[in-house]
Amino acid sequence: MTDARDRLAAATRRYRDSEAAHEEARQQVIEAALEALRANITPTEVEKLSPFTGAYIRRLAREKGIPPAARGPKRSTK
Repeated sequence: MTDARDRLAAATRRYRDSEAAHEEARQQVIEAALEALRANITPTEVEKLSPFTGAYIRRLAREKGIPPAARGPKRSTK
């Protein structure tokens, strides 16, 4: 192989290895987010502490059968 081919093959291996590590880390964050929701941490706080949007967190919760968070007290409109 040429040097350019060797470099490309090595870079591809590193890319694929990092891609697998990224997916593993993503799954760990999902599990931790679900655990937090089950521990009654609000979706808003989970959103602040994670790389995920509120919509994605709510979708994960629905998929896993976690009920929606209770609404806070109504604010006065005065």
